[in-house]
Amino acid sequence: MKACIINIGDELLIGQVVNTNASWMSQQLVSNGIDIARVITISDTAKEIEENLNIGLSEADAVILTGGLGPTKDDITKKTLCNYFGSKLIEDKATFEIISSIFEKRGYPMTDTNRAQALVPECCKVLLNKCGTAPGMWFEKDGKVVISLPGVPFEMQYLMSEEVIPRLVKHFNMGYILHKNIIFQGIGESFLSDKIEDWELNLPQTIKLAYLPKAGMVRLRLTARGTEKENLLSDIESSVKSLYNIVGEYILGEDVESLAEIVSKKMRFYKKTLSVAESCSGGAIASSITSLSGASEYFKGGVIAYSNTIKENMLGVSGDTLSKYGAVSEETAKEMVLGVLSKMDTDYAIATTGIAGPNGGTAEKPVGTVWITVASKNEVHTQKMAYGNDRLRTIERTTNQAFSNLLKLISKELCGK
Repeated sequence: MKACIINIGDELLIGQVVNTNASWMSQQLVSNGIDIARVITISDTAKEIEENLNIGLSEADAVILTGGLGPTKDDITKKTLCNYFGSKLIEDKATFEIISSIFEKRGYPMTDTNRAQALVPECCKVLLNKCGTAPGMWFEKDGKVVISLPGVPFEMQYLMSEEVIPRLVKHFNMGYILHKNIIFQGIGESFLSDKIEDWELNLPQTIKLAYLPKAGMVRLRLTARGTEKENLLSDIESSVKSLYNIVGEYILGEDVESLAEIVSKKMRFYKKTLSVAESCSGGAIASSITSLSGASEYFKGGVIAYSNTIKENMLGVSGDTLSKYGAVSEETAKEMVLGVLSKMDTDYAIATTGIAGPNGGTAEKPVGTVWITVASKNEVHTQKMAYGNDRLRTIERTTNQAFSNLLKLISKELCGK
């Protein structure tokens, strides 16, 4: 099955707003076995909407539109769809109740303009938006489907996850689609591909493989499609088992999106605590941790020690160490991690110090030089990395490497590996 995505809005065309909807929708559809025929960004005009609807329906089984469903006069998607399908606007009672409830909770009066959000084409199936005032709409024509969603990202994402994808899978009788994600660290995408070439070539026909690299890590996604669920589960299980036999030393976890998720699961499972002392990563490690639910169970806190004064006063780094070896050094990194480990009284700690760039490097310590230290009450492990002059990429790679090193320390101490 194929889908076409149409994102509506002049603000997208002129670059005023980044079109994150397109990438998120594509990822979700593809991960559920729906191929993307085309992604289109258009202006908020009836002519553009109608012309591109025709293009989408000629190439795909389903066309999904976002945007143009607000209460203002320049949002014309709903009226255009009414004309396109030869229908008329009627008020949807369930949508009106949601809108009334939202305004009542916020203590705002509801105007006629707000109430108009509950108007929908009579011929559509309403997809209730429990996150906002604009409902989603599902149309069917000549065996194909047109879906209109609000452009607000969190509203669109709710409707896609809760309504659209489940309905598409059922409507087009797509059978079972199962996914398995494997996280690798310490091996590049091309090297990993070389090592597992024979394994990949001999995968069951039910399974497709996707490489999803990020800074400092690689995620493999196995997608199995078919009509017999138990057979698909068996295919995935045997494939993953043989993968561990080939490259198990680089595998850090399964069925997660990030290394931070693996750390979260490990720390909570073993009931251990964690603290961080960050210089060059500037709080990125702490942010990755606290963005996940359950962080308060194990994460005590962190110090962003950008200046030497903070390194000394907050973390107890020796002035002599800073003077002799510099802020970016193995010695400073060790004192930082031991300082935060002691002050916050945690089982584990992470510290980073480096030159994220693009300025500030020297011949001895070029831009991208980073020291990453992880520690427990029994052991300290320090690693020097060279990441180049891309600041954001250096921070991301530092974060991922820090989590990787922490996981290895946890495995050594708690799992005997």
